[in-house]
Amino acid sequence: MAEISLADVRSAADKIRGSVERTPCLHSRTLSAIAGCEVHLKFENLQFTAAFKERGALHKLLSLTREERAAGVVAMSAGNHAQGLAVHARRLGIHAVVVMPRFTPTVKVEQTLALGAEIELIGDSVEEARARALEIQRERNLVFVHPFDDPLVIAGQGTVALEMLEEVPDLQSLVIPVGGGGLISGCATAARALAPALEVFGVQAARFPSMKQALAGQPIRCGNSTLAGGIAVKAPGSVTLPIVKKLVREILLVEEDQIGAAILLLLEIEKTVVEGAGAAALAALLANPSHFANKRVGLVISGGNIDMLALSHVIERGLVRTSRLARLLVRMRDVPGELAVISGVLAASGANVVEVLHERAFARAPSSEVEVAFVIETRGGDHLRDIVARLAASGHESRAEPR
Repeated sequence: MAEISLADVRSAADKIRGSVERTPCLHSRTLSAIAGCEVHLKFENLQFTAAFKERGALHKLLSLTREERAAGVVAMSAGNHAQGLAVHARRLGIHAVVVMPRFTPTVKVEQTLALGAEIELIGDSVEEARARALEIQRERNLVFVHPFDDPLVIAGQGTVALEMLEEVPDLQSLVIPVGGGGLISGCATAARALAPALEVFGVQAARFPSMKQALAGQPIRCGNSTLAGGIAVKAPGSVTLPIVKKLVREILLVEEDQIGAAILLLLEIEKTVVEGAGAAALAALLANPSHFANKRVGLVISGGNIDMLALSHVIERGLVRTSRLARLLVRMRDVPGELAVISGVLAASGANVVEVLHERAFARAPSSEVEVAFVIETRGGDHLRDIVARLAASGHESRAEPR
């Protein structure tokens, strides 16, 4: 087992100071009220590359010899490590090659290219990209910079917790997203050394529970995709696994709808854009209230590189889930003027009509009636129920489609 100490993390902090952002760690009064605990958010999505990854990447790059810098570096990444490596490699005059899975979000590919890296898109997973990166390393005699399974990278990531505990020294719990385990290994090393009683919790997407399964000695079985692509890693690191086993209390799993809800909550309440992995800690906090009740809890918002189309889908589904966007099926007589009557009821109730589908042939109604689908904007569940009641009072049966 590679030993990593608090001294290693402090050394990393000294070396990268001034070259990465010291991101804010802020108390959220609103999220604290919702979660029933004192919530402090570490906004790593405010790094220049919008993710914590540049901490570890820079620390590794700074360790290279003159000859290694001249040769260049290669890495595999689903996006955030790629950007962190690219921005600091360019600044240090080091050529960087990054192999990314073919379905990496476009925003991450474009940003990595813009930062000066050479890109190869290959394979359907980080594991396939890793195989190609190792081929390139051998072919071109480059230095391989692993995104998580490297002691220098781990020490760099641990500076996140170092900063959090400098800001809030009496934290009782840390909740940290887990892919391969680099961030949580570094953070747990620093945090448990500074505050031995502090509990560290990891979070994985339920579709990619590789660290949790590995810790339990179970076969690793993962899904094909997740909204939290930044932590969609099918195999934890050989360096990170024993550190997590020693220092982390538990790995919590979150479902896709919980991740989406957390993204929307951070957008609405904190006015901050996060990717799925970045919202995982909040999703876990809200899904496990008994773990954190009345405690001072630090959440790492690990990144904000979410594709805008994905974000739009999350927002739309979140509005549906909270009944602020609803599809209302209304049965009415098939006679002239009836649609205007219903539109009047909706207008009087304060609903905004987004779309109308007038269905005859496929309606589940007698031939003398039709079913009309209204997509409407509301103020939430209570408002939607009031709209249904108003329609009933006007003699029109209606129902909201299941969310």
